Amino acid sequence: MPAPPPPSSSPPPEHAAAATETTPLHPSFRGAPPPSPGTYIIQIPKDQVLRVPPPDRARRYKKLAARPLRRRRVRHACCAAFCAVLLLVLLATAFVGAVYLVFRPRAPSFSVASLSVRGLDALAVSSFTPQIDAAVRADNGANKKTGIDYRGGGEVTISYSGERLAAGPWPAFHQAPRNVTVFSTALAGGGVSLTEEQRKRLAAEQAAGAVPLAVEAIVPVRLRFGKVLRTWTVDVKARCEVTVDKLAAAAAPANRGCRVKVRPLWWWW
Repeated sequence: MPAPPPPSSSPPPEHAAAATETTPLHPSFRGAPPPSPGTYIIQIPKDQVLRVPPPDRARRYKKLAARPLRRRRVRHACCAAFCAVLLLVLLATAFVGAVYLVFRPRAPSFSVASLSVRGLDALAVSSFTPQIDAAVRADNGANKKTGIDYRGGGEVTISYSGERLAAGPWPAFHQAPRNVTVFSTALAGGGVSLTEEQRKRLAAEQAAGAVPLAVEAIVPVRLRFGKVLRTWTVDVKARCEVTVDKLAAAAAPANRGCRVKVRPLWWWW
């Protein structure tokens, strides 16, 4: 008799088909379920977003992108200009301070040495034509290393009680350090009229031998430090209060003080 067939380890086909239909698959082999209809929000990290403008706005994008660079350049240029100006100011200040410490400039002093007055003796007339010869003393003794150049175009005036009597030129000359210069200038006036009150007061002051006059001068000057260094031209204003004993050729002036002002060179006072 034939031997029976050996037992097989695989199940019959019908049993295998049944097992395949009933055994669940591994989750990794399952496909993603289709999304349900609706609105969804997708979140993507910023570092993964590619910012590319559309072609119609590419020119505007380049213009806006280049604006911060221009601003940085403008800021850098402004900072450089400010630093350069500040450096120049510091250097100029240091130079002026060094010159001041070395030369120690001082303002000169002035006084009226003599006055010769003509044309004011007849107080009965309505108008005067004064003629005054003034000798002015300029003292530069306070400056040991600084010379003074008195430029042309200066003017000297004499007034009484606010009324201008005569005017004349200030001569141009150079004054060395520690120098005293006395110069004479001729002053002339015309059509000078005084009020009745001023006439009475002037007559009383002549009788008392003390007539107050104001001598004013505006002179353009330049300082000279050594032989090379010079300053720019500035106006020196001086005002001297003088009292004379009489309005005559041999008047004796008495100085009551002079004030000197140099506005642009405040450190030179």
